[in-house]
Amino acid sequence: MKLAVVVQRYGPAVRGGTEGQARYVAEHLAQHADVEVLTTCAASASTWANEFSAGSETLNGVQVRRFRVSAPASASTRARHADRVFTQTHSIADELQWLEACAPLSSSLLRHLRKNASAYDFCLFYGYRSAITYYGSYAVASKAILIPRVESDPSIGTRIFADMFGNVRSILFDSPEERSLVQTVCAGRSMSNAVIGAGVDVPQSPQPGRFRQKRNIRGPFAIYIGPMDGESGTDLVRLFARYAKEASSGLSLVLVGEGSGSVGAVANHPRIKRAGVLDDTDKFDAIAAAEAVIVPSRFQSFSRTALESWALGKPVLANGESKALTGQCVRSNGGLCYRNADEFVGMLQALEQNRWLNAALGRNGRQFVRDHYDWKVVGSKYHDMLMKLQNDRSKDAGASMPGWFARRRRDVSPSTETTRSVA
Repeated sequence: MKLAVVVQRYGPAVRGGTEGQARYVAEHLAQHADVEVLTTCAASASTWANEFSAGSETLNGVQVRRFRVSAPASASTRARHADRVFTQTHSIADELQWLEACAPLSSSLLRHLRKNASAYDFCLFYGYRSAITYYGSYAVASKAILIPRVESDPSIGTRIFADMFGNVRSILFDSPEERSLVQTVCAGRSMSNAVIGAGVDVPQSPQPGRFRQKRNIRGPFAIYIGPMDGESGTDLVRLFARYAKEASSGLSLVLVGEGSGSVGAVANHPRIKRAGVLDDTDKFDAIAAAEAVIVPSRFQSFSRTALESWALGKPVLANGESKALTGQCVRSNGGLCYRNADEFVGMLQALEQNRWLNAALGRNGRQFVRDHYDWKVVGSKYHDMLMKLQNDRSKDAGASMPGWFARRRRDVSPSTETTRSVA
């Protein structure tokens, strides 16, 4: 079976939950199928600069074909398009302009897909909020399998994504909550789908002392792994500053990730430290050294970081406003969920001071990962789904994209209205 894994960025040094999931699946599927990754030359989701060379290379036994990406839109342009789509009656063309501004396009990658569609049995598209995924899935609709990683933010309410969800051959979800959200958005549309999940690989013997020595970190700490820019990082710094002030605690907070958000707050707080971007070895050492891992995004659809933490026996403190995170913590019994500042302070204090609770949640999480997210489990689900789709030829070629007039008709409601009705 010949498979294409299509993702915006790819490589061991590329950070991001979607990109990490795509690499994990590509490397494991390559052991049993002919896998080719189609991606761009970009390494950073902040600059979208063409840092890699275009062409083919082999990474960890996987053939990777890179294509140049277009220049990114300015922040002001992205904001203008987002305001129109999220808050005003608009057109499908407006939504496409917003999508291309958010994540630059690779015309050469799309040309390759159109020209070589017959060479692949299936094309696995990772990440729904991508111009490459949108246009590429229409180009190979009868072979398009979408792994959307949907979040309940305003973008899920756009018309283009509801159309795309209903047009692909099948959708593979990370969680039941993600499937429920998409099914609500696509009410009345028939979709082939399955909850597959995202497996994780962690080292058997991480070295927590190695991380502490490298970063000169002493004493207990909680850790956040993710982008510094944006709401989640800023909110977490504010919450932890309150924790450090109110709780009788010696706990520090270590921030891992790229971006400049919250730098001022970090610089002025003695118990908040930035570790920057870490490779996988250092990241796993850091998790192993931590008392707990904090996942603060209220829009999080599925947390790969939570799975990695549980695989290393560490408890998770998650934002309970995310239905998917709450579902993960409930099913695993490996984490606590907060919904306000008081709960954040109380739960983090409980994880720090109650060793039995900390250890029990970590053990539960580790067993949960073994039972549901080991590659033997996840790989079997992928295999079964691909075999089912290969044997079922009833799906038609999919609908075509809206025409010129349909794209420009200003009759689409603000996406925030749709999001409020489904979130």
